[in-house]
Amino acid sequence: MVEKQITNQSNLKDFRVDVTRRMLLYKFALDEISTKVNILQEEFQLIHEYNPIEHINTRVKSPESILKKLHKKNLPLSLQSIQENIYDIAGIRIICSFVSDIYRISKMIQSQEDIEVIQIKDYIKTPKPNGYQSLHIIMKIPVFMTYGEEHVYVEMQIRTIAMDFWASLEHKIYYNYNKKIPNYLTDELKEAAEAAAHLDRKMENLNTEITRLKKANFKGEEAIGEQTDTERLLFNEIEKVTGYMVNNNN
Repeated sequence: MVEKQITNQSNLKDFRVDVTRRMLLYKFALDEISTKVNILQEEFQLIHEYNPIEHINTRVKSPESILKKLHKKNLPLSLQSIQENIYDIAGIRIICSFVSDIYRISKMIQSQEDIEVIQIKDYIKTPKPNGYQSLHIIMKIPVFMTYGEEHVYVEMQIRTIAMDFWASLEHKIYYNYNKKIPNYLTDELKEAAEAAAHLDRKMENLNTEITRLKKANFKGEEAIGEQTDTERLLFNEIEKVTGYMVNNNN
């Protein structure tokens, strides 16, 4: 009886260690992908003088949410089941200014050699019935532990500010109604999603036009300026890297 109790305590301890290690793996995977995104963001800003990312959020699902998902999918309650069947325990959300930025970031992420893309769900080209829009990428991220390398599922969501605003409010409304809301509110939410999509298109067009005008003005200034192309490029690059303004007249 005593031996059995010790064995059970030992098993419980091992299980706790396994659970802790598994949850740490998801945290470390988010650290890895966050570092990649930050590097891409900084490099893009340096080269193109433009930041396509407004902000980044990360989260690891709570144990309660994981259990609910297992029950919902009718899956066995085990670490192996969690590891093999639930892909969104580790989640990163990237908020962009424009729709074109979403696909630009997606392309940069997919070009990383150590990232294995498992699935892409494009809810922008094909929105959900309720109007939800976002680009979802399920990927595997390598995490290096003391005992070896693990490949961990991470879900990346990329959306615009308008899409994120709509999704956040939609979630709150559903939560307040316990996920059962009247049909007329469902219709209103879909209309709001369409309005958000229209706003995205409008702002994208405005940005494209402003960029065109900026380039045209730059070319005009370049034609009458005293600096050569090489000098202008050199000054610009020094300013980008050092963060200091360079006196072009000296």
